[in-house]
Amino acid sequence: MVGQTSYVPPPYIPLSQSESEMEIVPSKDEIPAQQHKNDGPVQWSSGICACFDDMQSCCIGLVCPCFLFGKNAEFLGSGTLFGSCMTHFILWALVNTLCCVLTDGIVWGLPGCFVACYACGYRRTLRSKYNLQEAPCGDLFTHFCCHLCAICQEYREIHERSGSLNSSDLNLVEVTAPPIQTMESASTY
Repeated sequence: MVGQTSYVPPPYIPLSQSESEMEIVPSKDEIPAQQHKNDGPVQWSSGICACFDDMQSCCIGLVCPCFLFGKNAEFLGSGTLFGSCMTHFILWALVNTLCCVLTDGIVWGLPGCFVACYACGYRRTLRSKYNLQEAPCGDLFTHFCCHLCAICQEYREIHERSGSLNSSDLNLVEVTAPPIQTMESASTY
């Protein structure tokens, strides 16, 4: 028995499950069925400068980019709407304003580095989730040069891929009313 390596212990079946409910897991030796492999990254559903294709995201991205960024982060599961929105607001609005006021407008681009470093991680997560190309250029450079357009593009991509293009909120939950319940008094004789 010591030299034999072909012994495979029987599968573990919890007491609450029957053998017919047991999940069948293929062994290492079995070759799984045909797996679909993509040849490479796919293109984005819209270009970086196609902001006017979705006027809602364009207007929100222009007036309040931190909200749009927070919605993207919330969908990706990489942050909460409030947390990501506030972090973006601090990096984008407050730091930009302080640098501009304190340096008389000379150091306007420095805070862009901070927000680009923060935002490129979310773009990378989105690209890996949907196997998207790193286009038009690298994630950091895209956010550094075209931050508002990049946020809008990511928002459009999420809407396009999630299938809820007409929905204004990605996290809507369908709520149904409970069945009507009635109480009947039992008469005891």
